[in-house]
Amino acid sequence: MDALFCQMANRLYVGNLPYSMTDEQLRETFAQAGDVTSVNVMIDRETGRSRGFAFVEMASDEAAQAAIEKLNGQDFDGRKLVVNEAKPMAPRAPRTGGFSRGGGRGGFGGGRGGF
Repeated sequence: MDALFCQMANRLYVGNLPYSMTDEQLRETFAQAGDVTSVNVMIDRETGRSRGFAFVEMASDEAAQAAIEKLNGQDFDGRKLVVNEAKPMAPRAPRTGGFSRGGGRGGFGGGRGGF
């Protein structure tokens, strides 16, 4: 079997975080399992607080596995953390703007029979 498939990625998805979570708090929590390379708590642009999930990169696959085993399901500030291997982002269709040209609902003359 190919070594690439046997090896676990060291980038982790962390979900169900308290909205008050900071990068530094999360780094301290994951440092219990091993060396942390990077932490990125996703922040809501409008509120400036955590969106409830983050990505943590551990220094090794072993540290990542230890973090999953140690922290997944653990209570953190009243919430059970979800910790698992981060999956690559699936391709999505491009976003469209707020306006559509023609064919939309609303506007003038809707619901008047066959013309």
